Amino acid sequence: MSTRVYIMFGGNIGNVEATFAEAEKYLGSHGLHFDQKSSIHPSAAVDCVPGTPDFKDQALSGIWNGTARELLKLLQQTERYFGRPANHRSDMSRTLDCDIIFFGNQVVNEPDLIIPHPRMHNRLFVLGPLFEIAPDFIHPVLNRQVSQILKGYK
Repeated sequence: MSTRVYIMFGGNIGNVEATFAEAEKYLGSHGLHFDQKSSIHPSAAVDCVPGTPDFKDQALSGIWNGTARELLKLLQQTERYFGRPANHRSDMSRTLDCDIIFFGNQVVNEPDLIIPHPRMHNRLFVLGPLFEIAPDFIHPVLNRQVSQILKGYK
């Protein structure tokens, strides 16, 4: 079964743009085929240790033929492939961060997998890039379009 998925890339170590391009190819070679991507947005580090350099973020959308759990596993494998240790804290710099924002209209609430991403509606660095590629997508829990969530961002 094919599912439209929305993911975010983030990073602040090394040549982030090159890492994003290579990660896109890597994921494509493992079955995640992108057909939309936002521009790369610079953003200040949020909820990170003091002195963390700014990040760059990009939203991507494509078709996935597996489960949400299988996609999570692939994204974690991709992060490790591009130099992020498996036990890396979320408040530290990284070469690549991959997050599932939406998995079709599915809602998943498991200890290690929550979809839609539980903080996406409070993060401008997610909403801005996501708005570029999916302004009309309806958040399956908030029942609001991405454009409406962005407009209400405080």
